[in-house]
Amino acid sequence: MGAQQRVYKQKIRSAQGMKKIFKAKEMVAASRIAKAHARVEATTPYADALTRAIGSVATHSDEISHPFLDSERRQSGRAGILMITADRGMTGPYSHNVIRAAEQLANTLRDQGKEPVMYVVGRKGDSYYRFRNRPPHRAWTPYKENELPALGREIASVLTADLLAEDDSTHLDELYVVGTEFKTRFLQNTKSIRMVPMGLVEAEQGGPRPSFPLYAFTPDADTVVEELMPRYIESRIINILLQAMASEHASTQRAMKTATDNAETQIRKFTRLANSARQAEITQEITEIVGGADALSGSGRTER
Repeated sequence: MGAQQRVYKQKIRSAQGMKKIFKAKEMVAASRIAKAHARVEATTPYADALTRAIGSVATHSDEISHPFLDSERRQSGRAGILMITADRGMTGPYSHNVIRAAEQLANTLRDQGKEPVMYVVGRKGDSYYRFRNRPPHRAWTPYKENELPALGREIASVLTADLLAEDDSTHLDELYVVGTEFKTRFLQNTKSIRMVPMGLVEAEQGGPRPSFPLYAFTPDADTVVEELMPRYIESRIINILLQAMASEHASTQRAMKTATDNAETQIRKFTRLANSARQAEITQEITEIVGGADALSGSGRTER
């Protein structure tokens, strides 16, 4: 019985140690959510304004022929997918949901006769494809939270170059982004967004589109869109990266809260088992003493 108690006590100490780690990670994630959300709120209006501006230009001009707006642009059969996953573990189903959505999108593109080209942000997504001997075309990992704007600009530069490339082995017809949209710390949605070609862009979830007057562009509409497009790609990718980071913190907080509760459950369970083993040991000792006394009494001998 003593050995059994030692086993249970060791498991209790182990669960208590893990509980401290999980609780600390939960508190760190909770403290980072507010800051990450503030960065999302700071960048979203700019990205939405650029989206509406390009939509306005495209809607009210018949002169534009930018390749990012043209659904009939030169076809190479390649579609880029930018997938944003976590760079660390203990994030719950966050990375799994993104990978599953990206795989579903890739299968849909294959069914349409297109070749999906993976661009991956985060160690989890990169490891997923390398483990299956399908390394991504380009991966950005590891990355730091305070470097996300610079990372977004680098990614936008690479993707823009591939979208405008003349070589069919590099050129992308379309660009999709698979990431996690941050709503609140309790609600995040995994989304697949087609960024290129854009078509006619509507205002972001603002009800009916506003009515814009006709504009005269100087020097011309193509030049205006040519200037706005790189900024649009860059601002949207930075905003998506920041939303993904806020969602990652929220998912980590929930996962660590669940892990902490499970550790507490294990501690209570092993404490009960340890107490039961101790009571059984005491009962056995008492039984042995009483049995020995009865044996001595039945033999007519007494202890001196």
